[in-house]
Amino acid sequence: MSATTQADVSTTIDGCRPVDVTPIVLDDETLDSTAPSYLSELKRTLSGKGLQPAQVRITAQFDDDCSFTTQDELDRIREYVRAASFLGAGTVTVRVDTVADASRVQPGLEACAERARREGLQFSVDGPTTLSV
Repeated sequence: MSATTQADVSTTIDGCRPVDVTPIVLDDETLDSTAPSYLSELKRTLSGKGLQPAQVRITAQFDDDCSFTTQDELDRIREYVRAASFLGAGTVTVRVDTVADASRVQPGLEACAERARREGLQFSVDGPTTLSV
């Protein structure tokens, strides 16, 4: 149980004003790094061009039935969740084509979804697996 009260965000939302920026989707393969220094420079550059990351899309591979490679891929997804939050994106979408062992992948993706939720992000998975979170 949380000791903090649930915030009412409606006043903040009501006070929002539109700005002239173009929302963009960043694909994981286009990002050179998830290091904070790279992300800071990217964020500054995008902002200077009137662009705002709205979504980060990740293509994930779970076609190997190995706990280590599955964990490595889940760690990579978590890094992109952190990057999306840093960049101010609102959504992370993971595209998965094949899953060798759903029992290994499912709990990890649900943990990534929970991490995204704590960061204030929407998280979805497109592919042969679903989230129960």
